[in-house]
Amino acid sequence: MNSEEWVAHGAARLSEPQLAKMTVIDKNVPVANTTSGPLVVAPVYDGLCTFEFAIAAEVFGLARPEMGAGWYRFASAAIEPGPLRAHGGLRVTTDGGPELLDQADLIVMAGWKGIHVPVPEALASRLHAAWERGARLASICSGAFVLAATGLLNGRRAATHWRYADTLRQRHPAIDVNANVLYVEEQRVFTSAGSAAGIDLMLHLVRIDFGIEAANSVARRLVMPPHRSGGQAQFIERPVPVDHANRLAGMLEMVRADLRAPWSVTHMAHAAAMSPRTFLRRFIESTSQTPGQWLIAERVAEAQRLLEASTLPVERIATEVGFGSVQALRHHFRARLGLAPREYRRVFVGRS
Repeated sequence: MNSEEWVAHGAARLSEPQLAKMTVIDKNVPVANTTSGPLVVAPVYDGLCTFEFAIAAEVFGLARPEMGAGWYRFASAAIEPGPLRAHGGLRVTTDGGPELLDQADLIVMAGWKGIHVPVPEALASRLHAAWERGARLASICSGAFVLAATGLLNGRRAATHWRYADTLRQRHPAIDVNANVLYVEEQRVFTSAGSAAGIDLMLHLVRIDFGIEAANSVARRLVMPPHRSGGQAQFIERPVPVDHANRLAGMLEMVRADLRAPWSVTHMAHAAAMSPRTFLRRFIESTSQTPGQWLIAERVAEAQRLLEASTLPVERIATEVGFGSVQALRHHFRARLGLAPREYRRVFVGRS
């Protein structure tokens, strides 16, 4: 089915008022004109992973008038002729055909038919061409196998569901597969772990494009934390007993509420009503990182928020988040985000 047939197929179902609200990205591909921001396109295939696709549609396709006219545009692109089905017995219609991929600023590969199902060469070539012209590529769960087929992951780090990591390594030995992390960013190619980790990655992309307050706003509507510390190993190792988990959760909230305090392992263990040795073991089992690593991540995240949402000088922010000195803030900020605090504020807020 060529592009004109795709348009005719989709436009035939629209009323005149609906057609009036469409804008043309190119002469063949109509996309709803409610916002003017980056175009996010999710490829649709027979056997579509419903949950993974819904993650992309929810984050990028839901109307968010509070974000203004520059928010994302979202479209679904059928990469093969229909009828197309999704998990759960759903029949799927799309906004257009594969030509939409040629216009996308971000392409989200929401899963794949199966890790042993070959990726069509035409799809791999189209994704590679999109990356070459400057688009970003992202995958959720098994979608990493599609990005791997493009060759763009060779020599780079990538994430996928922990159950698929060994298969991805064996099939593509040039890829540095990380079975622990929730998501990986490598030169405009983003990969995420198991299905729900796709939410973490999509929020990360929102954070990159629109800042931490926007990501927090989207996370609130999803009723989930804007950033989950740790990796997917925390979900596959032996679970932390409920009593310990509850005490850890209470301690984490206590620390977040007072990041200025000089938190040590001993102080955290006391707050969690555990011995330091038990606390350290339970903390790593629960978060896949040490208390020190977690605390630095929380302090950097709060510094991001203050840099965007306040006019406090960087020196004051360093104190407010518990780093004590601007040098310590600058060191950890640059190590995690690749920017100095003042550079970050200039990029996301337009002032130093």
